[in-house]
Amino acid sequence: MPGTLTFGGVIRRIVLVALGLFWLIPVYLLLANAAKTSDQYGFISVWKPVGLGGLWSNMGQAWEKGNLGDGLLSTAIYSVVSPAIAVLIGAAVGFAIVALRISHGFAWFVVIFSATVVPIQMILMPLFRAYVKFDLYDTRTGLILLYTVLAIPFAAFVMRNFFSGIAREIFEAATVDGASSLRVFARIYLPMSMSALVAIFILQATLIWNDLLIGLTLTRSKDVRPVMTALVAMQSTYGGSTMQVVLAGGLMVSLPTVILFLLTQWTFTRGMALGQF
Repeated sequence: MPGTLTFGGVIRRIVLVALGLFWLIPVYLLLANAAKTSDQYGFISVWKPVGLGGLWSNMGQAWEKGNLGDGLLSTAIYSVVSPAIAVLIGAAVGFAIVALRISHGFAWFVVIFSATVVPIQMILMPLFRAYVKFDLYDTRTGLILLYTVLAIPFAAFVMRNFFSGIAREIFEAATVDGASSLRVFARIYLPMSMSALVAIFILQATLIWNDLLIGLTLTRSKDVRPVMTALVAMQSTYGGSTMQVVLAGGLMVSLPTVILFLLTQWTFTRGMALGQF
């Protein structure tokens, strides 16, 4: 009968629900312990919830002691500006390779994508020295530049795959009608790829929001460093914050990415399918 679940379908649903619950365990532990007061944390099992009585107080302390406001503002700037620039450049690269068929297009693509081969950890020291030399250390401009460069290869990879699925006749028809390459790119290819662009933007924005290593290495000022770096500073000897306050801060800084995904989940899912991740 239509709509009747088979035995395999039931098993599949059970496995998916079990995996979903397993995935939510860290979220539960974070919420349960961020809500504990000083006289509860460490004396009550981490698995045992105590309600939400201490959550708002801990969030308030995290906001004040950790200077999370400056960190959130800086991270919001990095997470919006860098992915936006990266997706435009990546789309332009994909358009040039697929639609314009530039000379040695595949070789250019390999050169661009090869930037992902070397882990960022291997170039941190020369990167730090270069940033100090060119006065980019501890500046928002420096971080925006680096985050953009790191996001471009993935954006170019996805957009090249996406544009390969668009019939070339569309480009040829537009050029016959007198449209320039820039006009075709801006008026036809970009609107057609909006879902893929949004998906790339969300992925890269999330990666930048959660970055810790680059923020620790290339920043020191409270008004420049990303929010994850500010959160880690709360746990240091000089930070002086208790663990439940740090956990409450971690809960606060994770909410924007969750909200972003919930608001754009349909577009994100569609972009992943169309972009052939």
